[in-house]
Amino acid sequence: MTQADHATPGRVVILGGHGKVALRAAGMLAAAGHEVASVIRDPGQADDVRAAGGEPLVLDIETADTDALAAAFAGSSAVVFSAGAGGGDPARTRAVDHDAATRAMAAAEASGIARFVMVSYDRADDDVHRVDPDAPIFPYAKAKHDADAHLRATGLDYTILGPGRLTEDAGSGRIARSAPGDPAAEGDRRRTSRDNVAAVIAHVVGQGAALRDTVRFYDGDTPIAEAIPD
Repeated sequence: MTQADHATPGRVVILGGHGKVALRAAGMLAAAGHEVASVIRDPGQADDVRAAGGEPLVLDIETADTDALAAAFAGSSAVVFSAGAGGGDPARTRAVDHDAATRAMAAAEASGIARFVMVSYDRADDDVHRVDPDAPIFPYAKAKHDADAHLRATGLDYTILGPGRLTEDAGSGRIARSAPGDPAAEGDRRRTSRDNVAAVIAHVVGQGAALRDTVRFYDGDTPIAEAIPD
Protein backbone atom coordinates (compact mmCIF):
# COMPACT_ATOMS: atom_id res chain seq x y z
CA MET A 1 0.00 0.00 0.00
CA THR A 2 1.44 3.34 -1.00
CA GLN A 3 0.71 6.86 0.15
CA ALA A 4 -1.06 9.10 -2.33
CA ASP A 5 0.90 12.11 -3.54
CA HIS A 6 0.01 14.76 -1.00
CA ALA A 7 0.70 17.53 -3.49
CA THR A 8 -2.14 16.42 -5.75
CA PRO A 9 -5.69 17.05 -4.51
CA GLY A 10 -7.88 13.97 -4.81
CA ARG A 11 -11.27 12.63 -3.76
CA VAL A 12 -11.74 12.59 0.01
CA VAL A 13 -14.58 10.66 1.64
CA ILE A 14 -15.80 12.01 4.99
CA LEU A 15 -17.84 9.62 7.11
CA GLY A 16 -20.24 11.43 9.41
CA GLY A 17 -20.51 14.14 6.78
CA HIS A 18 -23.20 16.22 8.50
CA GLY A 19 -21.28 16.67 11.74
CA LYS A 20 -20.22 20.17 12.73
CA VAL A 21 -16.52 19.40 12.25
CA ALA A 22 -17.13 17.43 9.05
CA LEU A 23 -19.07 20.25 7.38
CA ARG A 24 -16.29 22.70 8.14
CA ALA A 25 -13.64 20.24 6.92
CA ALA A 26 -15.54 19.65 3.68
CA GLY A 27 -15.41 23.35 2.89
CA MET A 28 -11.71 23.62 3.66
CA LEU A 29 -10.82 20.54 1.64
CA ALA A 30 -12.94 21.69 -1.29
CA ALA A 31 -11.29 25.12 -1.17
CA ALA A 32 -7.92 23.35 -1.43
CA GLY A 33 -9.04 21.62 -4.62
CA HIS A 34 -10.16 18.26 -3.28
CA GLU A 35 -13.33 16.55 -4.41
CA VAL A 36 -15.24 15.85 -1.20
CA ALA A 37 -17.83 13.10 -0.79
CA SER A 38 -19.65 13.52 2.51
CA VAL A 39 -21.39 10.35 3.70
CA ILE A 40 -24.73 10.98 5.40
CA ARG A 41 -27.56 8.74 6.58
CA ASP A 42 -30.39 11.25 6.18
CA PRO A 43 -31.07 12.52 2.64
CA GLY A 44 -32.56 15.61 4.26
CA GLN A 45 -29.04 16.71 5.16
CA ALA A 46 -27.90 16.86 1.52
CA ASP A 47 -28.43 20.59 1.05
CA ASP A 48 -26.32 21.39 4.12
CA VAL A 49 -23.51 19.24 2.73
CA ARG A 50 -23.65 20.93 -0.67
CA ALA A 51 -23.69 24.37 0.92
CA ALA A 52 -20.56 23.43 2.86
CA GLY A 53 -18.70 22.31 -0.26
CA GLY A 54 -19.19 18.55 -0.25
CA GLU A 55 -21.13 16.17 -2.45
CA PRO A 56 -23.65 14.18 -0.40
CA LEU A 57 -23.41 10.40 -0.49
CA VAL A 58 -26.30 8.69 1.29
CA LEU A 59 -25.20 5.56 3.15
CA ASP A 60 -25.95 4.30 6.65
CA ILE A 61 -22.52 3.32 7.93
CA GLU A 62 -24.07 1.66 10.99
CA THR A 63 -25.51 -1.07 8.76
CA ALA A 64 -23.34 -0.86 5.63
CA ASP A 65 -21.03 -3.82 5.18
CA THR A 66 -17.41 -3.66 4.06
CA ASP A 67 -18.30 -4.13 0.39
CA ALA A 68 -20.77 -1.22 0.48
CA LEU A 69 -18.19 1.01 2.13
CA ALA A 70 -15.52 -0.04 -0.36
CA ALA A 71 -17.86 0.89 -3.21
CA ALA A 72 -18.36 4.32 -1.65
CA PHE A 73 -14.59 4.74 -1.31
CA ALA A 74 -13.77 3.76 -4.91
CA GLY A 75 -11.52 6.26 -6.63
CA SER A 76 -10.66 8.11 -3.44
CA SER A 77 -7.27 9.11 -2.10
CA ALA A 78 -8.26 9.46 1.56
CA VAL A 79 -10.95 8.54 4.07
CA VAL A 80 -11.81 10.69 7.09
CA PHE A 81 -13.81 9.03 9.86
CA SER A 82 -15.64 11.82 11.67
CA ALA A 83 -18.77 9.87 12.57
CA GLY A 84 -20.14 9.21 16.04
CA ALA A 85 -23.28 7.91 17.67
CA GLY A 86 -23.45 10.91 19.99
CA GLY A 87 -23.53 8.87 23.19
CA GLY A 88 -26.54 7.76 25.17
CA ASP A 89 -27.03 4.24 23.84
CA PRO A 90 -24.00 2.01 24.60
CA ALA A 91 -24.91 -0.56 21.94
CA ARG A 92 -25.26 2.06 19.22
CA THR A 93 -22.11 3.80 20.40
CA ARG A 94 -20.21 0.54 19.91
CA ALA A 95 -21.91 -0.06 16.55
CA VAL A 96 -20.89 3.31 15.13
CA ASP A 97 -17.74 4.44 16.95
CA HIS A 98 -16.07 1.04 16.82
CA ASP A 99 -17.76 -1.44 14.51
CA ALA A 100 -18.46 0.94 11.63
CA ALA A 101 -15.00 2.44 12.06
CA THR A 102 -13.22 -0.90 11.78
CA ARG A 103 -15.33 -1.86 8.75
CA ALA A 104 -14.31 1.42 7.16
CA MET A 105 -10.66 0.58 7.79
CA ALA A 106 -11.11 -2.83 6.17
CA ALA A 107 -12.91 -1.22 3.23
CA ALA A 108 -10.09 1.28 2.75
CA GLU A 109 -7.53 -1.51 2.75
CA ALA A 110 -9.62 -3.57 0.33
CA SER A 111 -9.91 -0.55 -1.96
CA GLY A 112 -6.18 0.17 -1.91
CA ILE A 113 -6.68 3.52 -0.17
CA ALA A 114 -3.74 4.12 2.12
CA ARG A 115 -4.72 7.37 3.81
CA PHE A 116 -7.12 7.14 6.76
CA VAL A 117 -7.74 9.96 9.22
CA MET A 118 -9.59 9.14 12.43
CA VAL A 119 -11.20 11.89 14.49
CA SER A 120 -10.98 10.58 18.04
CA TYR A 121 -10.55 12.59 21.25
CA ASP A 122 -7.63 13.55 23.44
CA ARG A 123 -8.24 11.12 26.32
CA ALA A 124 -9.13 8.03 24.30
CA ASP A 125 -5.95 6.24 25.36
CA ASP A 126 -6.42 7.12 29.03
CA ASP A 127 -10.11 7.17 29.90
CA VAL A 128 -10.63 3.47 29.22
CA HIS A 129 -8.22 2.73 32.07
CA ARG A 130 -9.29 5.39 34.56
CA VAL A 131 -13.03 5.86 34.05
CA ASP A 132 -15.49 3.79 36.09
CA PRO A 133 -16.92 1.13 33.73
CA ASP A 134 -20.37 2.05 35.02
CA ALA A 135 -19.92 5.72 34.10
CA PRO A 136 -22.01 6.96 31.15
CA ILE A 137 -18.90 7.98 29.19
CA PHE A 138 -17.21 4.58 29.46
CA PRO A 139 -18.86 2.93 26.39
CA TYR A 140 -17.74 5.89 24.27
CA ALA A 141 -14.23 5.84 25.70
CA LYS A 142 -13.97 2.09 25.16
CA ALA A 143 -15.27 2.26 21.59
CA LYS A 144 -12.90 5.06 20.61
CA HIS A 145 -9.93 3.46 22.37
CA ASP A 146 -10.52 0.13 20.66
CA ALA A 147 -11.07 1.68 17.24
CA ASP A 148 -7.86 3.68 17.56
CA ALA A 149 -5.93 0.59 18.64
CA HIS A 150 -7.34 -1.36 15.69
CA LEU A 151 -6.29 1.40 13.30
CA ARG A 152 -2.74 1.42 14.65
CA ALA A 153 -2.52 -2.32 13.92
CA THR A 154 -3.48 -1.91 10.25
CA GLY A 155 -1.14 -1.18 7.38
CA LEU A 156 -2.92 2.09 6.63
CA ASP A 157 -1.19 5.46 6.55
CA TYR A 158 -3.30 6.61 9.45
CA THR A 159 -3.48 9.77 11.48
CA ILE A 160 -5.46 9.75 14.73
CA LEU A 161 -6.60 13.19 15.82
CA GLY A 162 -7.32 13.81 19.50
CA PRO A 163 -8.88 17.23 20.05
CA GLY A 164 -10.05 18.25 23.48
CA ARG A 165 -13.40 19.74 24.51
CA LEU A 166 -15.02 21.05 21.36
CA THR A 167 -16.27 24.63 21.20
CA GLU A 168 -17.89 27.00 18.72
CA ASP A 169 -15.06 29.51 19.17
CA ALA A 170 -13.72 31.02 15.96
CA GLY A 171 -10.77 29.13 14.60
CA SER A 172 -7.36 30.67 15.07
CA GLY A 173 -5.37 28.28 12.92
CA ARG A 174 -3.10 27.83 15.94
CA ILE A 175 -2.90 24.85 18.27
CA ALA A 176 -0.91 23.35 21.13
CA ARG A 177 -0.02 19.67 21.01
CA SER A 178 -0.33 17.54 24.11
CA ALA A 179 0.74 14.11 25.33
CA PRO A 180 -0.89 11.55 27.65
CA GLY A 181 -0.65 12.72 31.24
CA ASP A 182 0.03 16.32 30.22
CA PRO A 183 -1.42 18.74 32.82
CA ALA A 184 -2.74 20.77 29.87
CA ALA A 185 -5.30 18.00 29.38
CA GLU A 186 -7.26 19.24 32.36
CA GLY A 187 -10.05 21.75 32.76
CA ASP A 188 -10.57 24.73 30.49
CA ARG A 189 -7.17 24.31 28.85
CA ARG A 190 -8.69 21.48 26.78
CA ARG A 191 -10.80 23.91 24.73
CA THR A 192 -10.55 23.13 21.03
CA SER A 193 -12.56 25.00 18.43
CA ARG A 194 -14.31 22.93 15.79
CA ASP A 195 -12.86 25.30 13.21
CA ASN A 196 -9.36 24.36 14.32
CA VAL A 197 -10.19 20.64 14.24
CA ALA A 198 -11.44 21.00 10.67
CA ALA A 199 -8.31 22.94 9.74
CA VAL A 200 -6.14 20.17 11.19
CA ILE A 201 -8.04 17.59 9.14
CA ALA A 202 -7.54 19.62 5.97
CA HIS A 203 -3.85 20.05 6.78
CA VAL A 204 -3.00 16.42 7.49
CA VAL A 205 -4.96 15.24 4.44
CA GLY A 206 -3.58 17.88 2.10
CA GLN A 207 0.02 17.68 3.24
CA GLY A 208 0.29 14.01 4.08
CA ALA A 209 1.34 15.06 7.58
CA ALA A 210 1.45 12.98 10.78
CA LEU A 211 1.57 9.63 9.01
CA ARG A 212 1.08 6.72 11.44
CA ASP A 213 0.93 9.21 14.29
CA THR A 214 -1.51 10.34 16.97
CA VAL A 215 -1.95 14.10 17.33
CA ARG A 216 -3.52 15.32 20.58
CA PHE A 217 -4.15 19.05 20.50
CA TYR A 218 -5.99 22.06 21.87
CA ASP A 219 -6.32 25.68 20.83
CA GLY A 220 -2.92 27.27 21.27
CA ASP A 221 -0.29 29.59 19.85
CA THR A 222 1.53 27.51 17.22
CA PRO A 223 0.42 27.64 13.56
CA ILE A 224 -1.00 24.26 12.55
CA ALA A 225 1.62 23.72 9.83
CA GLU A 226 4.41 24.24 12.38
CA ALA A 227 2.78 22.10 15.06
CA ILE A 228 2.20 19.26 12.58
CA PRO A 229 5.01 19.46 10.02
CA ASP A 230 4.91 17.52 6.75
